[in-house]
Amino acid sequence: MDEFGADPGESKDRNFVTALARGLDILRAFRPNEATLTNSDLAERTGLPKATVSRLTHTLCALDYLVADDRVGTYRLSAGVLRLGFSALSSMDISARAETEMRALRDGPNSYITVALGEQHRLEVIYVATQNSYEGVSLTLPVGSRLPLFRSAIGKAILVGMTEADRERIFAIAAQQGPDVEEEGRANFEAALAEYSASGFCSGYGSWRSDVNGIAVPIVSLDGRRVYGLNVGGPSFVVKKKQLETVYAPRLTEAAKLIGLRG
Repeated sequence: MDEFGADPGESKDRNFVTALARGLDILRAFRPNEATLTNSDLAERTGLPKATVSRLTHTLCALDYLVADDRVGTYRLSAGVLRLGFSALSSMDISARAETEMRALRDGPNSYITVALGEQHRLEVIYVATQNSYEGVSLTLPVGSRLPLFRSAIGKAILVGMTEADRERIFAIAAQQGPDVEEEGRANFEAALAEYSASGFCSGYGSWRSDVNGIAVPIVSLDGRRVYGLNVGGPSFVVKKKQLETVYAPRLTEAAKLIGLRG
């Protein structure tokens, strides 16, 4: 049976929003272990006209639920889909490949350290993989957790790793929320870029949460199309700035290089 057929309540329910249903059909068309689809693939699977599919994929890209590769005409699910409860991780196989390196970071000298891999969605970072601390009183954040893009170490690292064009699109979103939001974003990016240029990482010492310290680096795939952030951090009373910068920063940088080669 075609799982993308017309909803039986569509013709009877005046409150049924057909356009929304069709957009969700596009997202549901992605199958496990399948990274990309074309408009033709989506039209075939959903039974929708190609013109309709093109408009839907354009809209979903604008809302940051799909990411387009214009060079080959394909789409992949973005981290934003996590917020809707979809299984986006099946298309983000970097999280599985990063597991070994992330676990090694977590298993370092400080048992309170938590490690996370995140991707930008609008003005937030969505965690797509985590290795939580062994300590029960430590920082515990599951996959799907959201952090502020401009104030967290991982968010600032992602901004540093982005192209100028992609950053400007982010700042345009910030401007829609108010000039103060855009101003904060640009100021924090400039400070993060200076820090990254000098030290090789971006830090967040109480800037996201007053009780959390962390550092992060960007991971840019070899084709330059995907940017992630990789961070290490934990409660500020046991995860200190000196240890993060002298012990964990070199390990974090090396892990990011290894993950990025396979990203």
